Parts: sequence; C-alpha cells; structure tokens
Amino acid sequence: VQIYRNYNFRTQVLVASVRHPMHVVEAGLIGADVVTMPFKVLEQMIKHPLTDIGLERFLDDWRKAQAELEKRFEKVK
Repeated sequence: VQIYRNYNFRTQVLVASVRHPMHVVEAGLIGADVVTMPFKVLEQMIKHPLTDIGLERFLDDWRKAQAELEKRFEKVK
C-alpha cells in the first residue's frame, strides 16, 4: 500500500483468502481496502472466550442492579 501511495497510484488493495483473524488485523495495519475470508474466520473474529466471559459478567451486574432498583421502587410505592 505504501508503494502505491509513494507513486500516487489510484488503486485499492485486496487481501484474498485470509485464513486467520490475525491476518485480517495485519491486512488492516498495512492499509488494505478489502479482505476476503471464509465465514469461519469472520465468526472467529466476533466470538472470543474473553468476550463471552466479559458479557456474562456485565449481564450479571445488570441483573443485580435491576433487582436492586425494583426493590427500591417497590418501597416507594
């Protein structure tokens, strides 16, 4: 991408047939415009065990806060 920019070429860079989520990250870092990948790689990019753990913790906290708010609201009635 830098070479194309150095010579002021008007083009877009496509990184094809990516097989790992880190390759998508690397493609973005080099400035690729488009990446093609199997659906499995896309799924791997949006699903991560730490994301699941974080989401579950957030939802647990939300449920606790919601229950506390409901208790306080009933006391006001």
